[in-house]
Amino acid sequence: MTGALIFDFDGTLVDTEAAVLVAWQETFRERGGELPLDVWHTVIGTQNTASAMFELLAEDDEHLDRLAVRTGVRARVTELLESVGPRPGVLEYLAEAKEQGLRLAIASSSTGDWVGTHLARLDLAGAFEAVLTGDLHEAKPSPDLYLAALAALDLPASAAIAFEDSPHGVTAAKAAGLTCVAVPNPITAVLNFDHADIVLGSLADEPLSALLSR
Repeated sequence: MTGALIFDFDGTLVDTEAAVLVAWQETFRERGGELPLDVWHTVIGTQNTASAMFELLAEDDEHLDRLAVRTGVRARVTELLESVGPRPGVLEYLAEAKEQGLRLAIASSSTGDWVGTHLARLDLAGAFEAVLTGDLHEAKPSPDLYLAALAALDLPASAAIAFEDSPHGVTAAKAAGLTCVAVPNPITAVLNFDHADIVLGSLADEPLSALLSR
């Protein structure tokens, strides 16, 4: 029996990843370059995004002011996300989960302040019983975040379903023993999700009740 749903945050509950990508693309273009998407795809769902971007930028600027770049990118991301809400189907899944008495958690490689800020902005902070983040646990593709979420819920992996938008996230969930539903976003849709148990174009494609009855 499924007792809980554990969601990745960035790109799964909210399409923050599009804003982050745009901000970095603009940063590269301001410096006369272009961000290689193949490199971007390798860091989605991990904590390595900024360090990988800095490495690329430093190839053409050995005196790169990383703090200034990071500050500028964060400000631009905040601006882009001001009006961005949950991905299609998310609110319906959360409401149906509550109706069915399912417990809800988040397992995100991002920091607690990032996830908390956006949950508060979307008025979703109270929806989740546990929020596990990458500032306290090893980031994906390590299974640590999912193992920590299961421990917080005091449930075995067989009683929970994970929802992910990146191959790294799916790898983490499967390594923790969970059934994993991949819900790629527009950026990750071109990647390989063969290791997911189920792949949906969006949560709006299939009601939670139908998913649970598979």
